[in-house]
Amino acid sequence: MGSGVQEQRATLTQGEVLPLDSSSQSEKSYEILNSLFSGALAGALAKTAVAPLDRTKIIFQVSSARFSAKEAYRLIYRTYLKNGFLSLWRGNSATMVRVIPYAAIQFCAHEQYKGLLGGYYGFKGNVLPPVPRLLAGSMAGTTAAMVTYPLDMVRARMAVTPKEMYSNILHVFVRISREEGLKTLFRGFTPTMLGVIPYAGLSFFTYETLKKLHAERTGRSQPYSYERLAFGACAGLLGQSASYPLDVVRRRMQTAGVTGHTYSTILGTMKEIVSEEGVIRGLYKGLSMNWVKGPIAVGISFTTFDMTQILLRKLHQMGYTAR
Repeated sequence: MGSGVQEQRATLTQGEVLPLDSSSQSEKSYEILNSLFSGALAGALAKTAVAPLDRTKIIFQVSSARFSAKEAYRLIYRTYLKNGFLSLWRGNSATMVRVIPYAAIQFCAHEQYKGLLGGYYGFKGNVLPPVPRLLAGSMAGTTAAMVTYPLDMVRARMAVTPKEMYSNILHVFVRISREEGLKTLFRGFTPTMLGVIPYAGLSFFTYETLKKLHAERTGRSQPYSYERLAFGACAGLLGQSASYPLDVVRRRMQTAGVTGHTYSTILGTMKEIVSEEGVIRGLYKGLSMNWVKGPIAVGISFTTFDMTQILLRKLHQMGYTAR
């Protein structure tokens, strides 16, 4: 992923189209729209691809049932037999409502933060050094999570409840507001923010670093698609592993109203999980499934974003030269 025109000039490879000079306001606006659309598409494709695994992981995270690959398979199979194939994607509509703006904002913010930090540290047009590279990812993830958090709460509720309880996204908002109060829509906000800092920071940092090392070792400034997928998979593996306990905590807090628990604080939730289920079986419940779905989702996401940006820039260049 480039951080504007100057970085693209530095990393231009054969067959790619050089982005137009973005000094004008219209070109800057185009780059922002490019990032927003590419990010939205990347998030939608990635989350849809792993939605059944994601839903299964959430169900185990918010319950005291012991997790294993065998039990996860049984849950998926029972859901399929009872409610049909499409039921495996229950809550995915809420996921899309959240993930499309989330991914669009995150990727676009990352591009903007890279440009700002590059200018501040004197690395404009070049790959950022490690600390600013990590900071740009963390800031991008935090920005996106803050804007879209209530939609994440809705998605979690829909994933762990039967269809009869919440018929659609709007119904979730209305029922939570009436029965539990508006503040409930932000329950789990703090662990989400604490978790997204290492998750987004490490994900973007790892992906950018691997692309940088690849360019230095191979002499090719742009990796192939399958290489991007592999880099994204590594990024997802590290990012999600580092923040996973906080992911479990936020899910417990988000779904407390429908699971019979009264989780209220991060430390209190952690203590209750550890006392009832243990550290590994509680705070890391479902992590092995995340090691499957996480790399797939993040790999698809980063690759889709990169390739869509390149395609849109080529189309924009062709349209410009045609005039």
